[in-house]
Amino acid sequence: MKIRKGDTVLVIAGKDKGKEGEVIRVLPKQDKVVVGGVNTAARHQRPRRANEQGGIVDKDMPIHVSNVMLVHKGKPVRIGYRTEADGTKVRVARPSGEVIK
Repeated sequence: MKIRKGDTVLVIAGKDKGKEGEVIRVLPKQDKVVVGGVNTAARHQRPRRANEQGGIVDKDMPIHVSNVMLVHKGKPVRIGYRTEADGTKVRVARPSGEVIK
């Protein structure tokens, strides 16, 4: 999967189209990512401890990885791979060929 935890992504499809956020979690077996502040759902939560309060909590739900694009230097870009001279595999931005950290 080309998207990793900590990447900033732009949602390109769905109800949250146009929103940006940071990838909190990656679910590679399901081809999904959890992005902060995107695709939220109201969930009823029970108090787990006596002093904790329950109620309705907004929770970030997974979104399919095909519906997000990596943001590199302020622009959404496609991602490719390149093998460096020392044998390491690095992610590169498709339009410019710059290495993505």
